[in-house]
Amino acid sequence: MSRSGLIALAGRPNVGKSTLANALAGRHVAAVSPRPQTTRRRVSAVVHGEGWQAVLLDLPGFQRPADRLTERMQTTVDRSLADCDAALFVLNAAEPVGGGDRFIAERLTAVGLPVIVVVNQVDRLDPARIAGAIAAAAALLPGFHALHPVSAKGGDGLDALRADLPALLPEGPPFFPPGVATDQTDEEIAGELIREAALQRLREEVPHALAVQVESLTPGRRGRTVEATVLVEHDSQKGIVVGRGGAMIRDIGTAARAALSRLWGEEVHVSLHVKTRKRWRRDDAMLDRLGL
Repeated sequence: MSRSGLIALAGRPNVGKSTLANALAGRHVAAVSPRPQTTRRRVSAVVHGEGWQAVLLDLPGFQRPADRLTERMQTTVDRSLADCDAALFVLNAAEPVGGGDRFIAERLTAVGLPVIVVVNQVDRLDPARIAGAIAAAAALLPGFHALHPVSAKGGDGLDALRADLPALLPEGPPFFPPGVATDQTDEEIAGELIREAALQRLREEVPHALAVQVESLTPGRRGRTVEATVLVEHDSQKGIVVGRGGAMIRDIGTAARAALSRLWGEEVHVSLHVKTRKRWRRDDAMLDRLGL
């Protein structure tokens, strides 16, 4: 008998859902940065076990839509929850429970999925504050399946969380063959890691307006070459992304090249261009091209 299923990663923006997905899958499949809205579309991270397979759906954070992009992000969350067999409700242990957490708890209760509560970033707290965070999280969602304090970044508590996943899964064959960590294409992964490199380096006024469109991914005698366009909404943002003398965009390309080389195990060349596309977040045709 085998078990398999879809498990939603639900939580407010920037609580560490993508870091958790990467850690459990054992591979860097989702972009990670300290900026909210890092996750813009559903990303699958596959966790393999003996006789079971859990497909974690790293979802955009629950939010109030402000434009066509965030409307689509919230629609992705709603539709994905309807498709899933269970959920991991991720909270940040270092922040007090707020209205956003309560709203998500209400949504998960209404959907009726079995839920594991994950209190993340406990490595930042002393034991007394960890105990307080656990108590506050437990009070949010009566009837949860289990609760795990973890550090997705440091690895604390992840083995115990992973061991609890099979109990959430229905019987069924695996969705993916052994060794597969995601359903993303190489182009999608390249775009994610280029955007991650940019988000980790740019000021707060730029990240929400930034997107990456991979134009080509070409194999060669010495690895692969990725050509991509970094999109922003205003010329002033373009100047920030390019940087003085092109320093910023070179730094972003260098970081993305290193990340992709580690991931793919071969030499990767990254060629980046920056373009202004005004109001792209409100342009349905552009959002379609970006897969958002």
